[in-house]
Amino acid sequence: MLELRSLTRRFGELTAVDDVSFTVPVGGLTGFVGGNGAGKTTTMRMVMGVLAAHEGEVLWQGRPVTAADRRLFGYMPEERGLYPKQPILEQLVYLAQLRGLAPATARRQVAELLDRFGLGERAKEPLEKLSLGNQQRVQIIASLVPQPQALILDEPFSGLDPTAIDATADLLREQARAGVPIVFSSHQLDLVDRLCDRLVVMARGRVVADGTSEELRSGGPVRYRLVLDGDAGWVRDQAGLHIEDVSGSEAVVDVVEPGAEQELLAAAVARGGVRDFSRVVPRLSEIYREVAA
Repeated sequence: MLELRSLTRRFGELTAVDDVSFTVPVGGLTGFVGGNGAGKTTTMRMVMGVLAAHEGEVLWQGRPVTAADRRLFGYMPEERGLYPKQPILEQLVYLAQLRGLAPATARRQVAELLDRFGLGERAKEPLEKLSLGNQQRVQIIASLVPQPQALILDEPFSGLDPTAIDATADLLREQARAGVPIVFSSHQLDLVDRLCDRLVVMARGRVVADGTSEELRSGGPVRYRLVLDGDAGWVRDQAGLHIEDVSGSEAVVDVVEPGAEQELLAAAVARGGVRDFSRVVPRLSEIYREVAA
């Protein structure tokens, strides 16, 4: 397990990361979300030792992380760090060897990943000949070779087409099932919502929400959608509810007093013609807007 405890980083008078703590457990994907300038990249750089923390610490398997541990972490920075004029295969094999893989093993692993991402036939081309999306695929492969003990990925899905997103997601799930703690940042909230088992939301340098998707959703309002045959304007007079929206035959309400939703349903049935009465499950984008406001 990877654990962050009270990480703090300042740049002059600006506190970019302020007392950030969360864990990245094994067996699942942890999504790391927040707006531009929220502190995600700075946090990831401290995890990898690229930046020193002014306060706090990073733990690996319950003890302070070491440089030797970090050499076994797969890291993908937001800025591409590969060599544009070097052949793809050769530089990936070289990077794998720097991290302790034997040449033959490195070549085999790299070739398998290039094939999986549809780049096998372009392995001998220089990186700069590839589209930005394909360069992103190569950057992801670099973080996966050799087989990492943990994965820290900054915007891995940026610029990828749907096929590459699916291939990347499948690989990350495989790594998670093999016991690799994985945390990745992304601005694609719907994608994070679909892929992740756990979510960490940052705003203004601090963690403002942390938990599973269900835990974050359960912390929001209890919301229901009611659709009638007739006009729904009368719902405004129902006690124990906060009206989110009433339009024509449809109403969306938050339950303020427990049981008020059942009274609403009973009143609607008594008036006749209930087409739909269902719990509204908030999307991650809605939760994010609430906690990061």
